[in-house]
Amino acid sequence: MQGCRIKRNILCVVGTRPEAIKMAPIILGLQQASWARVRVVATAQHRQLLDKVLSFFDIEPNIDLDAMRPDQALPDLTAKLLTELDRCFAQEAPDAVLAQGDTTTVMVSALAAFYRKIPFGHVEAGLRSGDVLSPFPEEMNRILASNLARWHFAPTESARTNLLAEAIPADSIFVTGNTVIDALLDVSSRCDADTPDLPSDKRLILVTAHRRENFGKPFAQICRAIRYLADLREDVIFLYPVHPNPHVKDAAYCILGGHPRIRLCEPLDYVPFVAAMKRASFILSDSGGVQEEAPALGKPVLVLRRETERPEAVAEGVVRLVGPDFDAIVRESQRLLDDPRAYGSMARGVSPYGDGHSAGRIVAVLGRSVAE
Repeated sequence: MQGCRIKRNILCVVGTRPEAIKMAPIILGLQQASWARVRVVATAQHRQLLDKVLSFFDIEPNIDLDAMRPDQALPDLTAKLLTELDRCFAQEAPDAVLAQGDTTTVMVSALAAFYRKIPFGHVEAGLRSGDVLSPFPEEMNRILASNLARWHFAPTESARTNLLAEAIPADSIFVTGNTVIDALLDVSSRCDADTPDLPSDKRLILVTAHRRENFGKPFAQICRAIRYLADLREDVIFLYPVHPNPHVKDAAYCILGGHPRIRLCEPLDYVPFVAAMKRASFILSDSGGVQEEAPALGKPVLVLRRETERPEAVAEGVVRLVGPDFDAIVRESQRLLDDPRAYGSMARGVSPYGDGHSAGRIVAVLGRSVAE
């Protein structure tokens, strides 16, 4: 009878590069599951960044909504996605919808599934900063998704605690670890040929900064701190793959462009980016994914935000919050560059977010819940 089981339709929605990275191990796992028929919907909230990751993992979307428009306002994006995803869900009639994280794609996927009474699985559920305006709009997106989800795939025990505090039923929460570690362990073992060509006699500081709440004056402060450090230190070189959003790109090139020890470039594909993390001494970032990935590679992270929904790495001492603050960025960067003991305490290779088997746990839960 097991071999005669009817396949269940699972619809996986991805919109941005981080979503594609974290959903890829699940999609690949579902493709191997005898009970599942997997369909992939790309909203293309981030067009070029998304496509390259999916291509690397040999995942081809079955449906492409092509939602990205230049400098698109959140209301316009939300309205477009809701209409398009509702139409998609009506046509596909899935038994379950899965999406990851905290983007507009995720929030709208949960809402569209709710309207169609389709069970929704939230991957990386339960992250909270405690401030609905930071990160904006991500914090509210994940709160809304949590209130609409049937399955909550929490990466850590603290994420589970957050969900329980919001009266999410305990039997709907599954602590699985974070699938970003599944992807990272795979890629990091075969990415050395893609290491950026940089002077070997200088320590690399890798930068990622693109958060909406840092637009304007906070982002300018971040850039000025980087420029100051590059002026001061001849022993370092900065590599900054600049996000294409004009609020980021225009300011970055205005303040940082033309410096001999600052390399500005287009966003790196996933494999070269992992290689750059491995090559870096430490990382300045406002990215959530980097806070998860870098500690597993033994790389300290100075987080360019005042709060984080990923407190585990902070508690372990391998990530430190500095905010978009000129003095704090300069001070903590200098400390990592000049104090071997301080550096060693943060470069310990601690991975509080997973063991590389998170996707398998998620597929198993869905197999018990959907396939039976």
